Amino acid sequence: MSGVRHTVPVDVHLIAVRDGERGPEVLLSRRAGGVYASGLWHAPSGHVERETVVEAVVRETLEETGLVVDPGDVRAAVVVHHRPPGGGRERVGFFFEVRRWRGTPRVAEPDKCDAMEWFPIAALPEPMVAYCRAGLDAYRTGAPVALHFHAPEDPIAHDPCVDRLRLLDGPGAAGPGPDPGVRDFAERAVGRVAAWADVSWARENSRVWRVRGAAGGEWFVKVHQNEKFHRRETAALRGWVPGLGGAGPRLVAADPDLRAIVVTAVAGRSLHGMVLTGAEERAVFEAIGALAARIHASPLPATASGAAPVGPYDRMERHLDAARPLLEPGDEECVRAAVAAARGSGPLMPVVTHGDLQLRNLLLGADGAVRFIDVERSELRPRVGDFVRLFDHFDGRDDLATAFFVGYGRPLSDTEGAHLVASVALDSVSGIAFGTRSGDPELVERGRRALARLRTGGTWPGGGRTGTWAAGGASDRSPDGGGRP
Repeated sequence: MSGVRHTVPVDVHLIAVRDGERGPEVLLSRRAGGVYASGLWHAPSGHVERETVVEAVVRETLEETGLVVDPGDVRAAVVVHHRPPGGGRERVGFFFEVRRWRGTPRVAEPDKCDAMEWFPIAALPEPMVAYCRAGLDAYRTGAPVALHFHAPEDPIAHDPCVDRLRLLDGPGAAGPGPDPGVRDFAERAVGRVAAWADVSWARENSRVWRVRGAAGGEWFVKVHQNEKFHRRETAALRGWVPGLGGAGPRLVAADPDLRAIVVTAVAGRSLHGMVLTGAEERAVFEAIGALAARIHASPLPATASGAAPVGPYDRMERHLDAARPLLEPGDEECVRAAVAAARGSGPLMPVVTHGDLQLRNLLLGADGAVRFIDVERSELRPRVGDFVRLFDHFDGRDDLATAFFVGYGRPLSDTEGAHLVASVALDSVSGIAFGTRSGDPELVERGRRALARLRTGGTWPGGGRTGTWAAGGASDRSPDGGGRP
């Protein structure tokens, strides 16, 4: 024991959060005049006086922004033990999240602040006080405590090349990121990770994180649910994906023991749930068709065998057994009839496929280009397998089906149409069972719609009860569906 008590100043910081068009936004003010860090953006903050830290953040919020906050709406965010540059005195900062208040934010202390704005928490402004930026970065990760000790020569302003943030997880928690082994793997690949954001789908075994590097840059870290998916995705990322010239992610690193990969971020916004005009939808689906054609034209791996199975029909009984209590009368008979028709129509040759070509795995770039992510289900199989998950979007929208096949370069043959109907039927049965089990109502509803069309004799996009598309010209009846586009 040294016998010297460690005393430090205590300050409080407001993280006022609202929902914006680009996600959560935080309120920041720009310091001005003869104050510390003049000209830099900072969260409303101040020193704790003879009061609790909650009372302090409520007081400072009113004094600096004019907002009235109820103490009951103050939530603990993160505690940061900080040392300023230049060898200054250490301090402890309490960062609090607030999502409800009364009033409109304004510059209430013009001698200390000359601007106040909302910023997306994923796109914070520069220049910014490094201490505040460290607190917000720690808040985004969910860490309860962080250390931020500057070296004497460090700048006051945030510099992505000067990483002083160290995160401490809570007891028994790995934080929002993966376990330590995967974290170490990611940091060996891209350097120090300043923030992890869990972007997994709300379904079983989905484990994906978006990471931001301390020196800038953004990547995605994925842990596959099994060895098969890891092998497929790494093979695709090393094999056919690079040949598409930036249409998909680039593999940065892979670890088969962890079943983990690091890939580059792909430019664009997810098409899942995007609201578009009719003309925009047609342009997008034409671009998706062109992208599918490029994928299917990729060279086959040297290890590829000559012929592929007719389809995943050997799993029909398993799918029906799992979904039978959930099916409507007549569904099973229609599924069996569709599979029998496909089997009787002849085989299809394999091509390279994405394996899960649907809107949630497609991004629309600012340049209008459509790009893809998530190729863990990529394999050699008939091309119609890539059309199954897009099929539902063509219901009542022959214009989208026409646009897609214009982009693809040709219509389907009768043989391909029969196999597509059978594949949609089986995918629907599987989706109803899996969606019910995993709590995914969208997947269940999509399956029910497809089976209803099959059961009631509804027409398929482009016309024809058998599923043959007529968009763009006469059918090609060659055994392999007309060759590669």
